[in-house]
Amino acid sequence: MVTLALALSVFGGVIIISVQLHGIHGFAHFLPPKTSLGLAFLLVPIEIVSFLFKPLSLGVRLFANIIAGHTLLKVIGGFSWSIIKKGGLFFIGHFIPLFVLVLLIGLELGVALIQTYVFTILICIYFREGVNLH
Repeated sequence: MVTLALALSVFGGVIIISVQLHGIHGFAHFLPPKTSLGLAFLLVPIEIVSFLFKPLSLGVRLFANIIAGHTLLKVIGGFSWSIIKKGGLFFIGHFIPLFVLVLLIGLELGVALIQTYVFTILICIYFREGVNLH
């Protein structure tokens, strides 16, 4: 819900800025320039659906990357814990999954930084579309 709320708040801001700068012409990006009237009846609904799915895809992309990393960490941590519970010589073997877990935490940090960058770049692109209509 947090990632979707972030994406929806950004799109609310894009719509507000677009309408403040351009008035009713802020919605002109739903109709590509030099489009015939017959084609407009087909393109405008497609562009509206595309615009409405942008925040959904932005939120789902961020959520999926977060949950995938957390799930992987949970699985490897559980595997390491089950090796520890076996006891005996297996106890020595639990260091291997723990080492992999530490490496994956570093990977998670890298993925988080990349996702932050992608989220920010996409937000900038969406704001640019709202400010510059075409």
